Amino acid sequence: MTRTPVEELFTVFNETAMVIQEELSCTYLEALAETGENIFHGSVIQEELSEITEKRLKNSYKTINLEMFSKEDIRKSFQLAILKGMKEIIQPNHQMTPDAVGLLIGYLVNKFVPKNDFHLLDPAVGTGNLLTTVINQQQNKNVQATGIDIDDILIKLSYVNANLQAHPIQFFNQDSLEPLFIEEADAVVSDLPVGYYPNDVRAAEYEIKADQGHTYAHHLFIEQSMRHIKEGGYLFFIVPNTLFESEQAPKLHEYIKRHANIQALLQLPLSLFKNEKAAKSIFILQKKGEDVKPPKQVLLANLPTLSKTNEVEKILQKIDGWYKENK
Repeated sequence: MTRTPVEELFTVFNETAMVIQEELSCTYLEALAETGENIFHGSVIQEELSEITEKRLKNSYKTINLEMFSKEDIRKSFQLAILKGMKEIIQPNHQMTPDAVGLLIGYLVNKFVPKNDFHLLDPAVGTGNLLTTVINQQQNKNVQATGIDIDDILIKLSYVNANLQAHPIQFFNQDSLEPLFIEEADAVVSDLPVGYYPNDVRAAEYEIKADQGHTYAHHLFIEQSMRHIKEGGYLFFIVPNTLFESEQAPKLHEYIKRHANIQALLQLPLSLFKNEKAAKSIFILQKKGEDVKPPKQVLLANLPTLSKTNEVEKILQKIDGWYKENK
């Protein structure tokens, strides 16, 4: 049976990562980042590996030529390997954005950001899967991007992921809610980390800060993104459905009213989530500016199960109709 390009690449990522994992006694994800680096550089760069291991790796790498694979095939196969590695360490903020959601956000960015040249920011980039999914959807456009994450393993996977797909992305390994020294973006995409931000001193520098106790990190990420996007720029967030139901919601609501126009709230199908409490939506904002007008009406929709092609088609037509009317 012939293997698909994704299976072929995944096999090499997976087998070589396991070889490195065993020899260096590291986690699978660390080994995956190392093997990705090797494939990108076309050589084995870990000096502490034995000669036999080095030979085994080189023989594996020879079986593939990255130039023969599409960016999407590379992304999907690397994503599969990351998902395998994440089963070892289950942390709630390490959940990867489902592919169907990434593709939908890519479609929306394509629609709302018609520029041929633009700068994209993901302040919670994780493994880079959402960011590169969105970039791969921008046909014939020149996209520069910035990704930020506090987790050093995730940012390394992100960096390797971008290199393998030949995307010009700048990465910063830091707390995204600390001051950022980055150029202003034309658009922001982010699957926001949900929970409380432990650093009250830093949170105090934000308009959205809670009156008492810790502030929600996902609220602070919205404000931080707004600070680093140009006037008229669009922000595409994946947010919890309960975003406006918490005790801190009134402050967030006030902040958004002052700084942005809400464009759309698209509720993702519940089938994507383990339970209703974990359910999320795509929240689209536009930063206010001199010539920026609010839409005549906000686009509200409940998205169907994303495997139901006909129903998804209808929703995309509804989005298209709304866009023509409001833009």
